[in-house]
Amino acid sequence: MSSDPWGRVDETGTVYVRTAEGEQVVGSWQAGSPDEALAYFERKYEGLVVEIGLLERRVKTTDLSAKDATAAIDHLRGQVDEHHSVGDLEALRGRLDALVATVDARREERKAQRAKQTDESRLAKEALVTEAEELAQSDQWRSAGERLRALVDTWKGLPRLDRKSDDELWHRFSHARSAFSKRRKAHFAALDAQREDARKAKEKLVTEAEALSGSTDWATTAARYRDLMTEWKAAGRAQREAEDDLWNRFRGAQDVFFAARGEVFAERDAEQTENLKLKEELAVEAERLVPVRDLKAARAAFRAINERWEAVGHVPRDARPRIEGRMQTVERALQETEENEWRRTNPEARARAAGLTGQLQAAVDKLRTQIDAARASGNNSRADKLARELEGRQALLDQALKGLQEFGG
Repeated sequence: MSSDPWGRVDETGTVYVRTAEGEQVVGSWQAGSPDEALAYFERKYEGLVVEIGLLERRVKTTDLSAKDATAAIDHLRGQVDEHHSVGDLEALRGRLDALVATVDARREERKAQRAKQTDESRLAKEALVTEAEELAQSDQWRSAGERLRALVDTWKGLPRLDRKSDDELWHRFSHARSAFSKRRKAHFAALDAQREDARKAKEKLVTEAEALSGSTDWATTAARYRDLMTEWKAAGRAQREAEDDLWNRFRGAQDVFFAARGEVFAERDAEQTENLKLKEELAVEAERLVPVRDLKAARAAFRAINERWEAVGHVPRDARPRIEGRMQTVERALQETEENEWRRTNPEARARAAGLTGQLQAAVDKLRTQIDAARASGNNSRADKLARELEGRQALLDQALKGLQEFGG
């Protein structure tokens, strides 16, 4: 018979292992010595030690699921409980129990993590739904559409919730996207309709612009082109391809008209510039008539100059006030000379002037006599009052005498 601290072999070859509940039969050994029997079953024990050690490392260092870990523990526990090995089986059971506790703790930890992830996923999806519902009302079609597509990608990367919650949130999310798509589709449909209306309106404007391109009614046609441009801007934009083509035609028609007008105006400007030189020479000739010495001769000369002036034709618009002003200045000088001569030679006016002068002279003489009398009688206040009245009458007399001198009197 052979034995060690954890087992023995009796005389019949039966192998036993010592446990807390007493000895348990491990098996029978008939092929060799008792020591070989114990060594064999001790090796089986060492095998269990190795397997349990490997399982402990897997549980601690890998993401082995609780289900698989529990199955492995149960398998090893079954082998321990079958007592087919010799060694400290209670120690192995203790290690397996510890593994169970570790797996249970890992299970609870993972359960808490899953709950946390679920909560985070719920909050994240609710945030996505809220943002999607806000974007559903946006008119920023491009940026909002791009953002909604990004939200879908984000949604796909989040963990699923329970089916009911996930379906409810997805329904809201999908409804928001559909609402946005419906509004965007309606917007662009309306925009297409507006652009079609704009295209038709601009077709009419182009047709009229092309019809006017050959006109020589420069002022009226230019004004109409300005009106057409205003109408063009008010019509809105057509589809891009049509807009570009219509604009090129519209602009081309205007260019034809304004190029032709430009050539005519260039010729006209050259002619009017030459006219300005001629009128400047005539103005110099007219200005030599001032000051007027011989009214009759000056009048005749001015009429002759004016006839030549009228025959010259138009000058540039910006020079017109200046050059015409010079002739008007000469004409006013002639008129003033003529009026002065008329007043000087008018007998009735001279007689009226002489009569007024006589009346004022008599009044002045009378006032002087009254002043002298008041002074002589010592009535200085009356004399001062009469003296002030005399100043006014004297001023009128001086003015009348000056007018009378103009008549040669």
